Amino acid sequence: MALIDLQLPNSLAKALRLPQKSPRRQQLKVLRKLLKKARFTEFGQQYRFDEILLNKHAGKKFQELVPVFDYNTIYNSWWRKTLEGASDVCWPGKIKYYALSSGTSEAGSKYIPITNDLLRGNRVVMVKQLLTLRNYHDIPVKSLGKGWLMIGGTTDLQKGPGYYSGDLSGITARKVPFWFSPFYKPGKKIARTRDWTKKIEEVVAQAPNWDIGFVVGVPAWIQICMEKVIEKYDLKNIHEIWPNLGFFVHGGVSFEPYKKGFEKLLGKPVTYIETYLASEGFIAYQDRQYAKGMRLVTNDHIFMEFVPFDSRNFDNEGNLMANPQAFMIHEVEEGKDYALLISTSAGAWRYLIGDTVRFVDKDRCEIIITGRTKHYLSLVGEHLSVDNMNKAVQLASESLNISIPEFTVAGVPHGLFFAHHWYLATDDQADPLVLSHKIDEQLKVLNDDYAVERKSALKDVYVTVLPESRFMEFMRLKGKVGGQHKFPRVLKGKMLDDWQRFLEMGHL
Repeated sequence: MALIDLQLPNSLAKALRLPQKSPRRQQLKVLRKLLKKARFTEFGQQYRFDEILLNKHAGKKFQELVPVFDYNTIYNSWWRKTLEGASDVCWPGKIKYYALSSGTSEAGSKYIPITNDLLRGNRVVMVKQLLTLRNYHDIPVKSLGKGWLMIGGTTDLQKGPGYYSGDLSGITARKVPFWFSPFYKPGKKIARTRDWTKKIEEVVAQAPNWDIGFVVGVPAWIQICMEKVIEKYDLKNIHEIWPNLGFFVHGGVSFEPYKKGFEKLLGKPVTYIETYLASEGFIAYQDRQYAKGMRLVTNDHIFMEFVPFDSRNFDNEGNLMANPQAFMIHEVEEGKDYALLISTSAGAWRYLIGDTVRFVDKDRCEIIITGRTKHYLSLVGEHLSVDNMNKAVQLASESLNISIPEFTVAGVPHGLFFAHHWYLATDDQADPLVLSHKIDEQLKVLNDDYAVERKSALKDVYVTVLPESRFMEFMRLKGKVGGQHKFPRVLKGKMLDDWQRFLEMGHL
């Protein structure tokens, strides 16, 4: 593939800022670069970026002078001004694009600023990830020069007063660099389609005309697309139409619950590559085969801090407490969960992204995503993380030899105490009582706090088994189809009310 030279010249390695120094030095260099670029902005002036830059310990001074923000605080104080047309607020210039991100629990859309600097950094990281394919063994070389099927949000963005908004995937696809256009599928015309169902129909119609080497996207939506292609052309598997399909690039959710169902659609093995591309930026990616986790991007366009995810820093609802403790990358420990703060080349500063991560290899800066600050369940102190839930469901499904691609759980009253109510998606035969027992037993092994609470205030575990289509239909009715939308692993508040109403009435 002309795009990738697996032997990297020094000049290219330098241009791509590939790792040459310690993560701490890389991160401080990134911080200084960001501060220097933004020092004359309104934010930079208020929080004395010039003073931070002159300080010998810029990282500590930055933490001392700049407060931590969640979305509501940074939006109300700063980002709202940019939506109203103000320039040079948190980043130089005027913000022309916003990624719409509702996470999976918020009712309204979040407007995340997107700048050319951020998109340029994301593209550099994407090329870096491509270059790491040289670290993989027995890769399907034929696949490298083939098409990339990237199923994401529409590129037909919503027009606001002086800006455009939409999914990050739609903004990114709209700005595909010219050299990547020949590889990019489904192409600009189909990518503009707003109606998700129509977009999938058009992808299915064009499928025989493409030679796909890579598929990129959220597992649930990629799987649906591949199933429809197989059904339309009466195939045994997807490789009958795309024989060179060799890679699946995925992110956003744990792939393990989907893997069993996904592999039923394949005629031969593919290489899985995990990424951590959030609306706020490209944060990490898997850079070698069989890696424990994803390697953080420490030397490009994002400065990261890590807040221990514990009762000192977060309340029972997952809200950040005042004056949280925040560590830089050289201060973290393996095996502990941290909430991620990022400062980026789009004017996010000490911003709580909402994800929790765990270092599995500190020397290599490799992390796994363990959940979200508000997507964990702790009614009575059981402290269940999404990682606990994923593992319990995976182990239960493997023991019963069934596929459970989607699930969600809610805390519910049980007399004067509490219970967990699980909703599991499977199209296989499954006994709810057996599943309840297996998940409960797995969680007792995985989480000591859960095991203790099951003997006291957490009285029962209920399971409702549903076809996968019910989960997809709920997302469709919520307007959260395709792109980067994922089903919430924990249901609370209005989302839980809507889900229960949907199951009872069949509509919202």
